Amino acid sequence: MSVKQNNLISVIVPAFNEEGNIAEFCRQFAEMTAKSKLRFELVLIDDGSGDGTYDKIVEAANTYSFIKYRRHPYNLGLTEGLQTGFAAAAGDIYVFYPADLQYLPEDIPALVEPIFHGADLVTGWKQGKYKKRFVSTIYNYLSRKIFNLKVHDLNAVKAFKADVLKNIFLRRDWHRYLVVLAADKGHQIAEVKIPLYERKWGKSKFSVWRIPIGVLDMLAVKAQLSLLKKPLLFFGLFGSIALILGGLVGIIALYLRYVQNEGFRPLLYLVLLLIGTGLSLFILGFLAEGLAAVREELAAMRKKLDNIDDNIKK
Repeated sequence: MSVKQNNLISVIVPAFNEEGNIAEFCRQFAEMTAKSKLRFELVLIDDGSGDGTYDKIVEAANTYSFIKYRRHPYNLGLTEGLQTGFAAAAGDIYVFYPADLQYLPEDIPALVEPIFHGADLVTGWKQGKYKKRFVSTIYNYLSRKIFNLKVHDLNAVKAFKADVLKNIFLRRDWHRYLVVLAADKGHQIAEVKIPLYERKWGKSKFSVWRIPIGVLDMLAVKAQLSLLKKPLLFFGLFGSIALILGGLVGIIALYLRYVQNEGFRPLLYLVLLLIGTGLSLFILGFLAEGLAAVREELAAMRKKLDNIDDNIKK
């Protein structure tokens, strides 16, 4: 889908316990839209906040006509907040922005600009000092190596064409890997330096538990993008190695027993272990192949439904 500068841009902002930032964010957003020649709407999602965030969103919506809002009955997480925003958005371009004012609305036009020149997705590259810099640096370094990406920052603000999401399924917390998933589908990725500022109100939602969760999610995404595309190739390779080793050990055990007349029972156990492991890996490979086929069929069905929906809208 080609986009032009007159296309509507939906800025999606999930918020959890951000009552002190909502009014100022909306004020700055209004200033940005007044200066920009681009068309914007602001989609605010209260993700089950326990403070006055929702009330502040309603007040802002009564003040500014460009605001849409939705509310979760309880906290569902950032990925679900974005999904709710995507469902409510009417734009051809989506922008993911946090509500904490660590990124300012004035930088949104710069983030969107590469899309008008051929990019499908633009990721921000945080500039400035911030508390999680060491963790972020390690995380992004590992991500670049594992996924073979050249971008510097996977976990910052993003702008992307709405149709990028058509063939991407976001599981819980997988919004962090939107760049990876989009690149895997062949979308053109760009990067823009975006200033990051210190939080002035509220507390960061980051916790140390995010680190192991992030690492495990990284491995899960890698598995989906590589192993699950041809699972039998992966499991079959290691299964074959185990079977070959089991056969070799079995030959050695037979030689010792019938030629040297020396029985060595642990070798028998090792043969059983290797052959059992090899057969189990092949079974896992066949099961994974079946799951991969179902996944591909579901993706094809969803693509057909999206095409039908697009034709109806036209």
